[in-house]
Amino acid sequence: MRHYRRLAFAALIGAAFVASPSWAGSDDDDDDAPQVTRASQDVPELILGSAEDSFTVNQKDFELLAGQGYRWKITSAAGLEYKFHTDLFRNVWMNQIVINDLEVHMNGAPAWLEFDAEGTMQVQFTTIRPGIYTWSVPDLAERGMKGTITIK
Repeated sequence: MRHYRRLAFAALIGAAFVASPSWAGSDDDDDDAPQVTRASQDVPELILGSAEDSFTVNQKDFELLAGQGYRWKITSAAGLEYKFHTDLFRNVWMNQIVINDLEVHMNGAPAWLEFDAEGTMQVQFTTIRPGIYTWSVPDLAERGMKGTITIK
């Protein structure tokens, strides 16, 4: 029963965001602006490291819409240990983390994702709070392994 209450609360919050005046738009809005949909959207994959450079990332900044469901693949492509930290996880509704077709269902946010070897984790979530959030591999942030996630 508690699980159903949480789902109902999440649906109510999502509906409030979609129905709020800021989401209703106006006649001046750009028709090409992205719209919140019921289907989960893919975030561009974040790739940490490469065979040529352990400290590279393929993309640093991401832009999402509040109230939208997302799937985000985060991949370690080098032999270093990466501890992926972000304040985003504390500001979204976490659905699950998928690793090799195994699912971890969430009842709260993970502290961080740790890659001890090459591989991919897919994080599924629904954005809740607009804002600018950061992500980084803290020990390697000064080498460029950091960025932002903006929720509009």
